[in-house]
Amino acid sequence: MSSGALEAAQAALAAEHAAVYGYGVVGGRIGTARGAEASAAYAAHRARRDALARTVRDLGGEPTAAAAAYTLPFPVAGATSAERLAARLEDRVADVYSDLVRAAEGPLRRQAADALREAAVRAARWRGTGVAFPGLAERS
Repeated sequence: MSSGALEAAQAALAAEHAAVYGYGVVGGRIGTARGAEASAAYAAHRARRDALARTVRDLGGEPTAAAAAYTLPFPVAGATSAERLAARLEDRVADVYSDLVRAAEGPLRRQAADALREAAVRAARWRGTGVAFPGLAERS
């Protein structure tokens, strides 16, 4: 496997660390109506994070550690902003998984494609609408 795959896996791991942190914030502000959805997303990101740490080791790298805290893109004061944050987290995860799909091959590529699809579906649920090509948004 190429060093590009290791680099992309590290980026995906870093995004999963941030998503786990972010869903901690979302869960505390989302309210009861969508609390189960936030809990399921939190668990999914924890599982992906743990799998990616193993993948990075298998590729010969040292897994990127989680930061103690992450800067949120905007204040999250209630359910509406928590939903926006959840959609933003999923968009970020989809972006890095699209890079991993391009860099990987074999089973890792399939796993990255599955993760990209799952993030895109969650983002669409949180936002209420999807995007044509998740993970391939123009990057400036």
